[in-house]
Parts: sequence; C-alpha cells; structure tokens
Amino acid sequence: MAGWSPTPAGMSTTPSYEYTAQFYDSAYSALSTARADIAFYEDLAIKSGGPVLELGCGTGRTLLPMSARGLACTGLDFSPAMLEQFRRKSGAAAVTLHCGRMETFDLGSQRFPLIFSAFRAFQHLDTVEQQLACLSRVRAHLAPDGLFAFDVFNPKLENMAQDSAPEELDANFTHEGRNVKRFTSVTRDRVRQLIQVIMRYVEETRAGPAKETVVKFSLRWFWRYELEHLLHRAGFTNITIYGDFDRSPIGRNSPAFVVLVR
Repeated sequence: MAGWSPTPAGMSTTPSYEYTAQFYDSAYSALSTARADIAFYEDLAIKSGGPVLELGCGTGRTLLPMSARGLACTGLDFSPAMLEQFRRKSGAAAVTLHCGRMETFDLGSQRFPLIFSAFRAFQHLDTVEQQLACLSRVRAHLAPDGLFAFDVFNPKLENMAQDSAPEELDANFTHEGRNVKRFTSVTRDRVRQLIQVIMRYVEETRAGPAKETVVKFSLRWFWRYELEHLLHRAGFTNITIYGDFDRSPIGRNSPAFVVLVR
C-alpha cells in the first residue's frame, strides 16, 4: 500500500463493521442518493405480501422502507453495532431484529415468502462451505414457493487480473458535523477469489490530530455460471439472474448479478 503502513502508531484497527457502523449511513448517502436496489427489493416484498426476512440487514437502509409500507419485517445481521444503529431509527421498533450469522441462523418455525440479501452481503461468505450452509438455512426458512433474492457485483476481468489497487480517496462526507475521509485499498487472491479490503477512515476532531481507524474485511467474487452451479447444488431449480436492478439481461458491462431463485 503505497504511502502508508497498515497500522501506524496512534491508529486503531478493527476487523469488521463494528467501527464502520457509525459512518455507514453518512458514507453511503454521500456516494449514492438513491440506489435502485431499494425499489427493486421493495417491489418483491410488496408482491410477496410478507413477512420478509433480510440477511445482512445492516442499519436498515433496505428493510425500513418495507416496514413503513406495513409489511411484517425481520432482519438478521452479525454486527451488534450495525443493529444498534438500526434500532435508533424511526420505525425500527416495528422490525424484529436478530444478531446472528447468515450460515447458521435458526428462527424456529418461521417461514417467509421472501428472503433477500441486499448490497452484496452474500459476498461476505468466503468459502463454498459457508455459502452452501447459508443457502441451506434459506431453504429451511422459505415458505412453499418462496423466493430468495440477492445481488453480487459482476467482476471485471481487468480488475481481477490485478494483484492489488493502491489506496485512494473514495468517500468524503460529513458525520455529526465533522468531516470524514475514507481511503480504500484492495488486494486480490485469485486462487480463493477473495478481495481483501482495507478502509482507512480519517475523522476530524475538535482539537488535536485527526482520528484514524482502519477497517479490514474480505469479499468473495463470483462468476455467473459458478453462481448457477452453486445454487443448483443447494437445491434451487428455478434460477433467474439479471444484469442490474432494472431486470436487464446480463451483458458485457452489467454492474451486477441480481439473482432470484426458488
């Protein structure tokens, strides 16, 4: 990583979203004022009639609009800090929240006509074993003829061919009246199809030097037919994959794989 060491003196390091949670809404509202995925998943939820379950619900960006429509909503996330941010929001009391892992959750006899996982949360499952375990839990919690929907990014070959990308400023936003800059760098393991992401947050303070914190996590990338084989292996037989949230077919420059399976 050119120009800086991973954990300089005076800089704290956290391995996941526990620190990021406080910045999550501010950062992503600055990067995108209106993501098409919210409308896409909300449409699926309305058509399902509910109840709905979101895996990796985070701070409620996608689930709260559904709840506001009167749908019974349940959210699952492994990060207590993300769920704490969720609970602070208006309308959160109407949503049932659980802290747990996507690959081991058990909600007893509850069944859902729609289970979804937005904003690439499925890519936090590094191994095939974890992915299949998650898909098994999804099938166990789907109502008869229920739908599972999720999205992952469509990997660009020219990016995946690079072992690393140098640190760059990718977000600049205001949080609680203070300016925060986010610098991101990545390394890629092509054998395991893993991207190791390092995000360095530089937060202005009222006095003294800026506060810096490093957040590290991994993302697993998927190829289109790899996804299809994985889903068939998990027991899903009705598989549709779009290239974006407008339900366009997969093309050369499609930004995502948007998956719907039964």
